[in-house]
Amino acid sequence: GLPLPKIFLITDPAPNAFAVGRDPQHASIALTTGIVEKLTKVELEGVIAHELAHVKNYDILLSTVVVTLLGVIVLIADWMGRASMGISPRGAKASFGQRDDNQQNNGALAIIAVIFLILAPIFARLIYLAISRQREYLADASGALLTRYPEGLAEALEKLTADRHQLRLANRATAGLYIVNPFKKTGTIIEEALSTHPPLAKRIAALRSMNL
Repeated sequence: GLPLPKIFLITDPAPNAFAVGRDPQHASIALTTGIVEKLTKVELEGVIAHELAHVKNYDILLSTVVVTLLGVIVLIADWMGRASMGISPRGAKASFGQRDDNQQNNGALAIIAVIFLILAPIFARLIYLAISRQREYLADASGALLTRYPEGLAEALEKLTADRHQLRLANRATAGLYIVNPFKKTGTIIEEALSTHPPLAKRIAALRSMNL
């Protein structure tokens, strides 16, 4: 079993929830007043089970590690870009031909470094988003196994999808923590690709395909 996490209530009409804590012994779950008021007991149990699954699966710790590693990649890209701009031949004087060769080599390295500098943060972000989406699917499935009733979470997600309130405290840096993306979506392909969460319709379908 899991230690009972601390429960915090956030005064906000938008229905949402999230978990924090590096391990089950230091975990807390936050629920908005909106989610407590708008969901049934069974639906709320599904939501809490989903958040407990994040804690059990060490998702908060995993996210921290992934973000740190990806941040290192970005720093390396930045260092390469700066280093390439400062490359110059050293030591003995070079002939005109050698200088031309050095300049060409330095120019090629600079171009490669700039490309890496541009692409590294993009790929790092895409990797993080892909991991985040997979962990949401896993938390849905693990939460359903805890309650033995996936329909409860599926119905909760349907209500969260239909709700029109936007979380007042929402920001892009913490959007991945919530059970659903706190920002209202337009449904574009690009938006889905850059989302921290899988499409709700797919999450609901996956839950309803579970046979428990």
